[in-house]
Amino acid sequence: MQTSQHVLFERSEMKDRHLVRKKIREHIADKAKLPILIFPEGTCINNTSVMMFKKGSFEVGGTIHPVAIKYDPRFGDAFWNSTKHSMMTYAFNVLTSWAIVCNVWYLPPMVREEEEDAVHFANRVKAVIAARGGMSVLPWDGGLKRKKVKESFKEEQQKKYCQLV
Repeated sequence: MQTSQHVLFERSEMKDRHLVRKKIREHIADKAKLPILIFPEGTCINNTSVMMFKKGSFEVGGTIHPVAIKYDPRFGDAFWNSTKHSMMTYAFNVLTSWAIVCNVWYLPPMVREEEEDAVHFANRVKAVIAARGGMSVLPWDGGLKRKKVKESFKEEQQKKYCQLV
């Protein structure tokens, strides 16, 4: 990975995040370098939705070239449900499937608008990707697969529900 200019960091370390932001800005500024490939969801889900994007990828400036990827499960399912299957079972299923097929759509480049913050830009890009892939947009991140839901998030959803009722 080091020979192909990967940027590695520990998400929980604030200083690492600042260093990554700096490295990405330097990379974007050098027009001789290839574009950076970033998966802003931070995790994969079951091919039905697009989850919240991490905002860091959208704070650094530059042009975003969105790509929508959706797996076709007819010959084999690429999704790994880690709560149901071990890594070995998943690897066996993938290696013995007929094929792993996916549709890939390269969407028009997008740039952050003048008055737009990183979160709104990320949500706009996410909506375009979800629409093209025929997936729904989710307002939460992949951490919910592995962590308990914060009480503040529950309360916010309860307030929204009360306003509807």
